[in-house]
Amino acid sequence: MAGEILDNKGRGDAHWSWPTVHPEGRKYALITAAASLVCAFLAWETIAWPLAFLTLGVLAFFRDPERVVPQDERMIVSPADGMVSLISQVEPPAELKIDDGSGSRGLAAGPVTRVSIFMSVFDVHINRAPIGGTVRRVVYIPGKFVNADLDKASDENERQHILIERADGTAIGFTQIAGLVARRIVPFVKPGDTIAVGQRVGLIRFGSRVDVYLPAGTDPKVVLGQTVVAGETVLAELGTQKLIEGVNQ
Repeated sequence: MAGEILDNKGRGDAHWSWPTVHPEGRKYALITAAASLVCAFLAWETIAWPLAFLTLGVLAFFRDPERVVPQDERMIVSPADGMVSLISQVEPPAELKIDDGSGSRGLAAGPVTRVSIFMSVFDVHINRAPIGGTVRRVVYIPGKFVNADLDKASDENERQHILIERADGTAIGFTQIAGLVARRIVPFVKPGDTIAVGQRVGLIRFGSRVDVYLPAGTDPKVVLGQTVVAGETVLAELGTQKLIEGVNQ
């Protein structure tokens, strides 16, 4: 049951269920399914079958499974499913730092750790809040559609910056970046909204990337090449700096 407490003391009810399909994807599935049925009625099997498989692919792409979200305020959870493709020291985007006149102070200047998560077309594309708090900024920037796996995608591609601030003043900024195939970033939140950690905040259609800017003095708890799960995998623990090493096996 959604919202049920699950913990390491055995509380809760473990069960499996088919993931729901987000409403954003249902219209596309209906279109491809209708086209498949029309082609089948006209005996155009060579077109009907590919369209039927495309319908299944659309439903899988827009799947929206439930997640068990850690409730420890020290934890920053992954906002996206996918693979950690880049970890680097960078300046936060100007849109997350400058005074935008809203009264929110934005992120401080100076290098911070950026964790980039690449989402293939096979990953769940619903993005979730890395911390709970108030949405201070949602800034959309048009741009190119180069491969989201490239470092320059952070500065050149179509993207959307989101800044969330907790009651204690801790702020986390992250960026949804469109990719080579992606052509639309769909927000679910707006400035002023109060959201919980792990809450759905948006999606990016058809392959993309999310960059997370960790606060100064916080190192990631993930390594390059690691697969992460939105709303569940802990990216970092606030104020904790420690080298994490992994070995491919």
